[in-house]
Amino acid sequence: MKFDIKNRKLAAQGKKRIEWAERNMPVLRSIRSRFEKQKPLRGMTISACLHVTTETANLMITLKSGGAKVALCASNPLSTQDDVASSLVVHNSIPVYAICGEDHRTYYRHIEQALAHRPVITMDDGADLVSILHTRKKADAHNVLGGTEETTTGVIRLRSMEKKGVLLFPLIAVNDAQTKFLFDNRYGTGQSTIDGILRATNILIAGSYFVVCGYGWCGRGVAMRAKGMGAKVIICEVDPWRALEAVMDGFEVMPMKKAARQGEIFVTTTGDISVLRREHFVSFKDGAIISNSGHFNVEIDIPDLRKLAVSRRLIREHVEEFRLKNGKKIYLLGEGRLINLAAAEGHPARVMDMSFANQALSARFLVQNSGKLERRVYSVPVEIDRAIAVLKLKTMGIEIDKLTPEQKRYLASWEMGT
Repeated sequence: MKFDIKNRKLAAQGKKRIEWAERNMPVLRSIRSRFEKQKPLRGMTISACLHVTTETANLMITLKSGGAKVALCASNPLSTQDDVASSLVVHNSIPVYAICGEDHRTYYRHIEQALAHRPVITMDDGADLVSILHTRKKADAHNVLGGTEETTTGVIRLRSMEKKGVLLFPLIAVNDAQTKFLFDNRYGTGQSTIDGILRATNILIAGSYFVVCGYGWCGRGVAMRAKGMGAKVIICEVDPWRALEAVMDGFEVMPMKKAARQGEIFVTTTGDISVLRREHFVSFKDGAIISNSGHFNVEIDIPDLRKLAVSRRLIREHVEEFRLKNGKKIYLLGEGRLINLAAAEGHPARVMDMSFANQALSARFLVQNSGKLERRVYSVPVEIDRAIAVLKLKTMGIEIDKLTPEQKRYLASWEMGT
């Protein structure tokens, strides 16, 4: 078996951490139990480009339990948990191509190694596998019956490809499932982003001006958690509906040009490029802390920041100091990559339980509907999304009401009136 990891000797430590995460993933655990008996993925090769974490490890083990041959590479150079990668190789015989801190060239070599397994299903966190299959490896794309996408950023890329008519196989937007974005994006990103900032800096958030760029579900989560810790939260948005919602939620809303002069801590959550750039850097207060919780490291214009700096130094792990000509210092966290994974451990297993349940069941759906789907982006089927919510509530020991027959008739009728 081929693989490329940091150190096989880390496997024992990784196994214990994977088991700890599994305790908080009861929905995925129940799916794994079903998969072991039914083998719905028998004979399928799945290449996954995801964050190599304890939660992802449990997804990979579930897919393999369902009969699939699985290969895994990292979707971010800094998010790999090396002990987890080692455990998957040693204890589960799953080929992993991921090393924390790998350079740009190694990152893409690992993606190509995962694709060398000739997958019939892809799993992406940012659409990197799909992108390469549609550019450098088009011949291999014709073997793929479908794929899944985990992130908002990736879904945006895929919908653009669909609109231009270039998609070579169907994709399922796992990110669009309600059991994904309402919980993973909001509660997962909210908590893990704050966790990453605190681990990197050990600063006091209470009383600080905390700027959140973007008020999508990730931004909502970060703003909610920062507010809960006593920060004075400012929202920057380009969408009038989201900006209005932020106002109604009790946040101050203003353009970035103005927020740059007030903010002390900045987090980007937009999925777009150059959200923080030269014109903002020169307006920052001395000691401003900037970080990213969107998928790629392009939200902060790091090349611009480097050009402005007269000196740079790593002042503590995950904190790089940039001193400008005017003497002011700006602190970039986690190289501008996902701060919740660069400096912390990513989302808690309890919320990833639902996200990865969607991944596993979407893979089964692709197999069951092979040859029936068009080359476009699909939402997770409502029945799968709903079943995951029902199962999650059950594992939490929560019961809910059911409509009576009379209520069902009323909702389906127009004759009954008021």
